[in-house]
Amino acid sequence: MSIKDKVKGNPVLKKFVHWLLIPTGEARPRLWVKWFVNPILHKKGRGATIKWRTRIDVLPFNKFNMGKNAVIEDFSTINNGVGDVIIGDDTLIGMSNVLIGPVTIGNNVIFAQNIVASGLNHEYSDVNVPISKQKIVVSPIVVEDDCWIAANSVITSGVTIGKHSVVAGGAVVTKNVPPYSVVAGNPAKVIKKYDFEAQQWVKV
Repeated sequence: MSIKDKVKGNPVLKKFVHWLLIPTGEARPRLWVKWFVNPILHKKGRGATIKWRTRIDVLPFNKFNMGKNAVIEDFSTINNGVGDVIIGDDTLIGMSNVLIGPVTIGNNVIFAQNIVASGLNHEYSDVNVPISKQKIVVSPIVVEDDCWIAANSVITSGVTIGKHSVVAGGAVVTKNVPPYSVVAGNPAKVIKKYDFEAQQWVKV
């Protein structure tokens, strides 16, 4: 049995290790984790850049990987506390984005500004228990290669956005987006698809 499995299987030990990594009631790791552990465990491709005014709440027990020449702009928040965050090559995470894992973003993707992509949900089924005390549910978000996610969009947990698709500004994406599609609205719906025979985008 691995050390990780031993820690997970022992509630007391798990709570202690969690306290060592993260102050009680907070999401961001302790400075010693940020300075000495994360740089060793998490992968950052050549030319990848994280701007100074970002909040990188990443922990050693889940992945945080950036591909080559990927950029995370100022005022963004990245959190891998409940799932991996993977960012592909030549991908831009624009200003003031929030990514909460599990989230996988492909290569050559543009995230504009003020986008929220969260693979995390809070359970709320028991009305006798505060929502904050109920369990957390996770379902991975996948954004495939060559997509453009426009400003102020929301991508909810469990959604896959297909290759070379566009999410219009302000859209709330609650269902999978087919490859080579444009979606808009709340909830987002397909408004265009690329017709390979006509070689143009066609309204639907």
